[in-house]
Amino acid sequence: MASCVFCDIVAGRSPATVVYQDEEILAFHDLYPKAPVHLLVIPKRHLESVMALQPEDAALVGRLVLAAKRIGEATGFGERGYRLAFHCGPEGGQVVPHLHLHFLAGRREERRVERR
Repeated sequence: MASCVFCDIVAGRSPATVVYQDEEILAFHDLYPKAPVHLLVIPKRHLESVMALQPEDAALVGRLVLAAKRIGEATGFGERGYRLAFHCGPEGGQVVPHLHLHFLAGRREERRVERR
């Protein structure tokens, strides 16, 4: 496997502005934010994407989501709201081949739903 930038962040070989960390999860600011608050929540263990998950990874994915919930509460967005998104593979918009959950907050998006 070629070097993984997120694995380098986990190992301390690359810098990141870390906002949350526990034994299995790390969260840090995205270098190319798409919202006023844009964080990446990753497992410390390398997994390429949602597409590589196995049934035994279900608890880890749950911990990613719960870490994002804690981050939402800690940053004041727990009641105001935030968006969580996984990008899956190159055609799904995934740029770094390491499983990551995007936490986006601080901007209300108006969405119109067409009724038929």
